Amino acid sequence: MKFMKLGSRPDTFYTTEAVRSVSSEVSSDLIIQVKGSRYLLHKFPLLSKCLRLQRMCSESPESSQHQIVQLPDFPGGVEAFELCAKFCYGITITLSAYNIVSARCAAEYLQMTEEVEKGNLIYKLEVFFNSCILHGWKDSIVTLQSTKAFPLWSEDLAITSRCIEAIALKVLIHPSKVNLSHSYSRRGRDDISCNGAESQRHKPESKGWWAEDIAELGIDLYWRTIIAIKSGGKVPSNLLGDALKIYASRWLPNISRDGIINKQAASDSEADSSSEVISKHRLILESLVSLLPAEKGAVSSCFLLKLLKAANILNASSSSKMELARRVGLQLEEARVSDLLIPSLSYSNDTLYDVDIVMTILEQFKLQGQSPPTSPPRSKLGFERRRSRSAENIDFEFQESRRSSSASHSSKLKVAKLVDGYLQEIARDVNLPLSKFIAIAEAIPHFARLDHDDLYRAIDIYLKAHTELNKSERKRLCRILDCKKLSMEACMHAAQNELLPLRVVVQVLFYEQARATKAGGKVTDLPSNLKALLATQGIDPSRPPPPLSTTTTNAAEDQWSVSGLKSPKSSMSTLRMKLAEDDDLDGNDMNQDGISRNSRLKALCALPTRPKRMFSKLWSINRSASEKN
Repeated sequence: MKFMKLGSRPDTFYTTEAVRSVSSEVSSDLIIQVKGSRYLLHKFPLLSKCLRLQRMCSESPESSQHQIVQLPDFPGGVEAFELCAKFCYGITITLSAYNIVSARCAAEYLQMTEEVEKGNLIYKLEVFFNSCILHGWKDSIVTLQSTKAFPLWSEDLAITSRCIEAIALKVLIHPSKVNLSHSYSRRGRDDISCNGAESQRHKPESKGWWAEDIAELGIDLYWRTIIAIKSGGKVPSNLLGDALKIYASRWLPNISRDGIINKQAASDSEADSSSEVISKHRLILESLVSLLPAEKGAVSSCFLLKLLKAANILNASSSSKMELARRVGLQLEEARVSDLLIPSLSYSNDTLYDVDIVMTILEQFKLQGQSPPTSPPRSKLGFERRRSRSAENIDFEFQESRRSSSASHSSKLKVAKLVDGYLQEIARDVNLPLSKFIAIAEAIPHFARLDHDDLYRAIDIYLKAHTELNKSERKRLCRILDCKKLSMEACMHAAQNELLPLRVVVQVLFYEQARATKAGGKVTDLPSNLKALLATQGIDPSRPPPPLSTTTTNAAEDQWSVSGLKSPKSSMSTLRMKLAEDDDLDGNDMNQDGISRNSRLKALCALPTRPKRMFSKLWSINRSASEKN
């Protein structure tokens, strides 16, 4: 820290019966009252340097022995007044970044200008401030912090603005040119006289060396400082994002789901009420949101979602929440399932997590204008090209479009996996409405889910947690499931899941038997009647669905596997029993050929327990018929 000493006389101030006096052979003739404290002093040394005291003494009548002057609104209190009084007496005073603001405000109040006397206190303070304080990193920060006690005075004297400009300038230059980082000063003292040599110096080396230092500022001064740094245009956006993260961890408390601030966070403002503390933290959060860099990836999704959780609990403005949701949507693929579990504090529902804000995030993700990177149909590539364009141009444009959309496709695949994991977590909430569960599941485009194992796992968890669902609601829930995209392990589990609608179980068994037949190796093609059945379900018989992975991160009770499951024979018997119980299927659900879907499902489920033998017989009949022809 840099300091300056003024005066040469020893300190002769003393206190007697709550009155401050100065030792002198001359009797005192002036009493000055400053905020409840009384000073018994002399007119000559004070009035010769303080224009305000001159005017006040000339305007007020003199008493018999002492003239009394009241200074109730003196800036800086008794400490600042005594420092100015000692300067008038020539007593040695020490000025540093800790007291220069109060001294400057007090000198301005007393009008200790050059008009009164050359080399007065204001002049000396300005020289020290401009030549020493503003050139030091720690001195600038400490001085800026001290302006908080005198906001109006500091603004009028341009102390605040000059400190902010000095700090921003040091951030923009190379760190090796900065004298001292405030964080480095914690490791060793650095007392530097304005006219003396340095006792010790630590050079900041990392690019973000300044972030931790300015995090000590209050939110109003911090906001202005970051704005000044951003206006320079030289600091990368990721460093600004790191600085905001450091500030948030420093000032935003850990908040429970009920909105209760931890005692450790509340101890800093014991005099404030709980609502005042929450308002303070809300102001900090909304200010940080306004400072977020515009560039994508400047801050992580994890940090944005933590801010969103805090905004939800602190009841921040809707504009701040929407901005955070928009930013999260731009880089949703980086998030984790735990980050999306935002506590719900809404009085309109009793859900554990705020599902509506996640829906908003997904909507923002879809609004990025990224088209699915699916290949165009062959007809458009080969037969419907414009004659004015050459095939080479079309190929080049197609390759460019695929290259530009590859990142979009990858992000959609990651988001689909993320959403399915999120569905598995919120499915345990007994108060989660079915409509919201389905809305989140359908927010993901169909092509983004390479397999439906995770989605089936989420549906299974939801059915277990919501046993009160009727048959119609269970059917509605299972419509989002594509049985063709289930792995063999998932199909084995679904075939014996008593919570699933019967129609889903039938479809699962049908697809799995068709897949097993194609993969068996004993037949090269399917009979025409089975091809027709597959075609009615939208399956290409020549391209059977491949087996897919079934990795999961769920708890043990929610995992499922083929180990311990019943044999296919018992699965078919279970299915027949369920068919017998399911007498209230839709009777009017008829196909164009006049055959009811109920009859067709029962016919499909009446397949023999050994499908390979059945398909072999059908295949042999078809072959013998073709040989006769």
